[in-house]
Amino acid sequence: MNPNKALWEKGDFTKIAETMRESGAALVAQLGITKGMNVLDLGCGDGTTAIPEAKLGATVLGVDIARNLVEAGNRRAKAEGLTNCNFQEGDATDLQDLEDKRFDLVVSIFGAMFAPKPFDVAREMVRVTRPGGRIVMGNWIPGDPTLVAQILKISSTYTPPPPEGFISPMLWGVESHVIERFEKAGVAKENITFVNDVFTFNAPYPPSEFVNMFKNYYGPTMNAFEAAEKNGRALELQHELEALFTSQNKSPDQHTTSIDATFLRVTVVR
Repeated sequence: MNPNKALWEKGDFTKIAETMRESGAALVAQLGITKGMNVLDLGCGDGTTAIPEAKLGATVLGVDIARNLVEAGNRRAKAEGLTNCNFQEGDATDLQDLEDKRFDLVVSIFGAMFAPKPFDVAREMVRVTRPGGRIVMGNWIPGDPTLVAQILKISSTYTPPPPEGFISPMLWGVESHVIERFEKAGVAKENITFVNDVFTFNAPYPPSEFVNMFKNYYGPTMNAFEAAEKNGRALELQHELEALFTSQNKSPDQHTTSIDATFLRVTVVR
């Protein structure tokens, strides 16, 4: 099995995605989506941004490598009565079923950044975007002090080193790498812009329970705990993550969690 597919089908990212709905909708509201616009949401999960895009009147195709998330997305769209939103399985490195210049807007928020072969990902996103269309990515930033970058950093210290040739997904959060990848795909540097933005995770339970959500349902953290368990360090990892989540929680109520995470928002004009 494709290791990336195995990683994202391993847990149930919908449990994490439920804490991301408000920020997902707020981000989509800034994208200038109009009725009838043709949108690809790549690495869409269960539709945190795809569903709000469809509610604004766009015709939305959500593509994700994880079958369980695609199924969950289609269930959500059906429950919302959205006939203009469909989810299907696909690989961001090879969108073979999608024709050239099909989409007015390609959106990938914390999705395509995790696919291997980043140059292929950039090429495919550019290929399926019509001339004059846009690509918008949300990517976590390496070394950033906020939540997700720190979860991934902490987790990496408990797991074996990655295989030879592995390219960190966090490099999508470095402007020079983003420029290099899209330039190779034929986009002029002046057509690529960046802004640091914030995504907020809101959960109706305390930080310690939020850690358990990542432990039980988020593939990279699940792998970290499995490796830590083998080395007798699982409790150490648990304590380190609980300290992180508690220190970053801005909710005045200790029984709920609200944590900001900074990301790089990339906009590419085709």
